[in-house]
Amino acid sequence: MLEGKVAIITGAAGGLGRAFALAFAEAGAATAVADVNEAGARETATLIASNGGRALAVAVNVADESSTRAMAGHVIHTLGRIDILVNNAAIYGGLERKPFYELDAAAWDNVLAVNLKGPWLCAKAVFPFMKESGGKIINVASAVVFSGSPLWAHYVASKGGLIALTRALAREAGDFGITVNAIAPGFTLTEASLGLIENAEQYGVTRGAIKRGAHADDIVGTALYLASPASNFVTGQTIIVDGGRQFI
Repeated sequence: MLEGKVAIITGAAGGLGRAFALAFAEAGAATAVADVNEAGARETATLIASNGGRALAVAVNVADESSTRAMAGHVIHTLGRIDILVNNAAIYGGLERKPFYELDAAAWDNVLAVNLKGPWLCAKAVFPFMKESGGKIINVASAVVFSGSPLWAHYVASKGGLIALTRALAREAGDFGITVNAIAPGFTLTEASLGLIENAEQYGVTRGAIKRGAHADDIVGTALYLASPASNFVTGQTIIVDGGRQFI
């Protein structure tokens, strides 16, 4: 499905990002595993290599422009091209849930810097290498944008902004054969989610049309579709993957 392609997955040291990286590699892509957690990125790259895939671990701070440029340059130098960018890196696990009027400005700025500025900087970094031959940019948003999940306004706002950014980039990138889409997962049972609330496995299950918790593998298929030629005429869209908890 992705043979001959090179994909950058940010936030791929674990959780959903690692699941994306493993799946993209299995589908034939050479995969750049990018994360601020360099040791975790190397672990993911080693897993890919042990399964016969081609992977490159890259240390990156997505909120820093020089770091994202260095990431793109390193991938080009080592793997030769960039066809796919999955903007998955985000501040999520460990966020303290508070009313909006108790959040401090530093926490707000930190979340927006990684979750919204980061995808913009990464898209900006790869664009010079995609614009001649086209490409796929996939932003990982969240279904909390549609539910307005309380007590983490900074996270909800960052993911809402990412959906808006997806639409703006799709308009601008279309002339270069680049599609830009978003995935909005619901509450997914990753390591980060399991640490957020008690009894996470049952959280929101009764609200879904499919009454079970979501796992990382439930989200992977949508990412593969958006990265593949099957979605070449799809851009500017947000696909909610939450087992039918939100209908829009």
